[in-house]
Amino acid sequence: MPEVAEAKLHFSLVSPERELFSGEVDQVDAPGSEGAFGVLVGHAPFMTTLREGRIHVRTGQSEHVYEVKGGFADVTPQGLTILAEEVAEVV
Repeated sequence: MPEVAEAKLHFSLVSPERELFSGEVDQVDAPGSEGAFGVLVGHAPFMTTLREGRIHVRTGQSEHVYEVKGGFADVTPQGLTILAEEVAEVV
């Protein structure tokens, strides 16, 4: 039997200077102002502000980590967009 592709979450991470990440991922964890939250494909829509902390982007066996200082997260049926005031990839 052919494998069925798992549904992925479309995620975009944007700073005032540029887009740092755009693609299909399994999960994103972020530091919301009301507490940390995780988003998977099919998550209910919501919008929140972000506090200083780390964003973890998981795809398969890989993980990207970004340090963020403020911004907004917007979950829609199309995916998750984070507009960060300041952001840098953690290497």
